[in-house]
Amino acid sequence: MEERNHSLVTSFILLEFTTDPTLQLLLFPVFTLIYIITLVGNVTLIMVICRSSQLHTPMYFFIGNLSFLDLWYSSIYIPKILLNCISEDKSISFAGCAAQFFASAGSAGIECYLLAAMAYDRYVAISNPLLYTAVMSKKLCMGLVAASYLTGFANSILITSRTFNLSFCDSNIIDDFFCDLPPVVNLSCDVTDSYQLLLYFILTYNIIIPSVLNLTSYASILATVLKMRSAVGQWKAFSTCATHLTSVTIYYSSILFIYARPSSSFVGRNKVVSVFYTVVIPMLNPFIYSLRNQEVKEALKRLMRGQTAS
Repeated sequence: MEERNHSLVTSFILLEFTTDPTLQLLLFPVFTLIYIITLVGNVTLIMVICRSSQLHTPMYFFIGNLSFLDLWYSSIYIPKILLNCISEDKSISFAGCAAQFFASAGSAGIECYLLAAMAYDRYVAISNPLLYTAVMSKKLCMGLVAASYLTGFANSILITSRTFNLSFCDSNIIDDFFCDLPPVVNLSCDVTDSYQLLLYFILTYNIIIPSVLNLTSYASILATVLKMRSAVGQWKAFSTCATHLTSVTIYYSSILFIYARPSSSFVGRNKVVSVFYTVVIPMLNPFIYSLRNQEVKEALKRLMRGQTAS
């Protein structure tokens, strides 16, 4: 019976943002520009960090990894969005949908834990500045990044294998622009209690726990800063955390809005919020971490002068 139900769906239809062909064509240059800015911004930031010895510190090691992840993150969604904007065929194969689902879930989980690791780095830098280099060793930094990837991929394998072994027997129309968890689950006709428990486990493990880790780190940072007697020291500490706190707030608020809700509210969810955390945030992160950061701006100027001279 299960195999027969699976055979009923061999592909899915993505509804995208609008059924108006003219508006879809107008969206094509918008998403193209966003993708170009995302690629140029993140590649530039990675190059600046790699080629500037002054930026070979734990903080910039994490920022470089975040930029690499954002390159991958945006590439999961935008190429398919662009294709659907100019094509009448909005379908995606069952295997293609599963692959996009796996990549999306994995990258989201990795980013959640990577941002938590970055928050811990800022906590150590402000709370224990004299021991910062010893605590945030190269081995620990690489271990935190590796753990983020392993955790994200492990959870993605688990949720993808369980989700795409469900029976899809009523409809193949996904009310979204990519194969995301809520709209895909809405198409299933055999969601069990054990599967619901798995969803809560993944939500807790990938979103709630990293959120708590971020809040704990910044609560500790705030307590440390308030104990400082120097107003200049307080301002310097706050400015050090401002960029990362901005990125964390934007990303987690978007993620929690989408996923931290009961399954009954998944239908008709806000696609604008989905676009924000999947497409817009990877474009904004390079600017968040560079425009307010004097060290990055100086390193970029040196890199540009070196290229010009050569």
